[in-house]
Amino acid sequence: MSADFDLYVIGGGINGCGIARDAAGRGYSVALCEMGDLASGTSSGSTKLIHGGLRYLEYFEFRLVRKALLEREILWANAPHIIRPLRIVLPHHKGLRPAWLLRLGLFIYDYMGGRRKLPPTRRLDLQKSPVGAPLKDVYRTAFEYSDCWVNDSRLVLLNAMDAAARGAVIETRTKCIAIEPAGNVWRLTLQNTRNGETSTRTARMIVNAAGPWVDKVVGTATRKGDPHNLRLVQGGHIVVPKLYDHDRCYMFQNADGRIIFVIPYEQKYTLIGTTDRDYTDDPGEVKITPEEVSYLCRAASEYLKTPVHETDVIWDYAAVRALVDDGASKAQEATRDYLLQWQGGRGELPFLNVFGGKITTYRRLAEAAMEKIEERLAPKGAAWTSDAPLPGGDFLIEELPRLIAELAARYPFLSRPDVERLVRSYGTRAAGVLNGAASDADLGADFGNGLREAEVRYLMAHEWAESADDILWRRSKLGIGLPPGKAEVLQLWIAENHALNPPGRGARRGE
Repeated sequence: MSADFDLYVIGGGINGCGIARDAAGRGYSVALCEMGDLASGTSSGSTKLIHGGLRYLEYFEFRLVRKALLEREILWANAPHIIRPLRIVLPHHKGLRPAWLLRLGLFIYDYMGGRRKLPPTRRLDLQKSPVGAPLKDVYRTAFEYSDCWVNDSRLVLLNAMDAAARGAVIETRTKCIAIEPAGNVWRLTLQNTRNGETSTRTARMIVNAAGPWVDKVVGTATRKGDPHNLRLVQGGHIVVPKLYDHDRCYMFQNADGRIIFVIPYEQKYTLIGTTDRDYTDDPGEVKITPEEVSYLCRAASEYLKTPVHETDVIWDYAAVRALVDDGASKAQEATRDYLLQWQGGRGELPFLNVFGGKITTYRRLAEAAMEKIEERLAPKGAAWTSDAPLPGGDFLIEELPRLIAELAARYPFLSRPDVERLVRSYGTRAAGVLNGAASDADLGADFGNGLREAEVRYLMAHEWAESADDILWRRSKLGIGLPPGKAEVLQLWIAENHALNPPGRGARRGE
């Protein structure tokens, strides 16, 4: 039997979309299904960092740290609109890790990862440096080092868009409910979660990149119940009004061995996270707990002159990380590396499971998956993603200010913050989002926080957006501080205009 596709990917998070993009770019016929919206699970619930993982050195994860460090500048160069350098300040806490150990760890961090454009570590006198002003006077010394910040959910979307542009079929709101061999191919039964309708697809090979649901998919395929390959770890984050004026991030050590980050976020806010706690319930129902909120407030307040209270929190989110179950005694000690594993033996139909991983190493994970895929399917193209810009990222890192200035000059009726947000979201495609508007009125309905009808139409036509949540919390974070009732107005508008903008139409055709 001939197959509809060479490869069918289950899961629309960063790993699934990264694999679909790489495979499509090599010439394989590819399809991907996601039971909800793209990036609606773990991939939009991260701490928004492209980083090597300084703290993983304590657990001797040198291979993982080096692999992640090497990826930072590759990803930055390929998506300079949604990734930017971030200087992280690590205050020395006299009761915790000694200063010599921090210096040693940061020396290793600086020199094991091919750093070229990111500035090196330096020591700070917090009594003299402006970054010491928000901190309690007891903290006198700090170390400042480099990593990167990323718009995590947009990273997923851009990978899906590029996969579609290269021929992949992206099926959102589509759940895989049955998997069975049919001669020399796999037959998948898919259910449209909008209307309950079912359909079938066939593929020569399946890649299971379902994140926290990987074991569920394995159970669907084997009909032997749910195996237990994963350790599900919940990470919670809170967002509060802006705590300080500079652009540095803080990394705070805690007495329990964990760390948290305090990060400037979306111009007017500060992001604090993350927690680490084992999770055993439905990953789709994860919510931050009151205990986690309290923990994050206490941990930040240990260092900051102005304490953070639970009443300051204006938004929170939580996600479940699907980590390889390596038997670590504590959740924070579980490895963040990935594992690619065949389901079944050599003579069986190829079915590849993706366990673990982190957003920083998704591209390397995809390349490793392609090596596995080529073991079972005839090799086609060579590796190509290391220097291939993601959609909107086809400009040099240093050209970002010029793009912002040009868009501001072309659209003088836009506010400067709106111009910067558009360029930092869409890069060289920002003008296309505005669809030739010659005046403010041409942008259409105003949904609040700078979101206009022209952008909503673009997201529906090109980025699979189907709901207010898709737009306000994954394509953007414009839901934070949105005036009451605006989300409902947006949802009503989407429902009324849905027929004119079929979900993902343009992106599916690679437009």
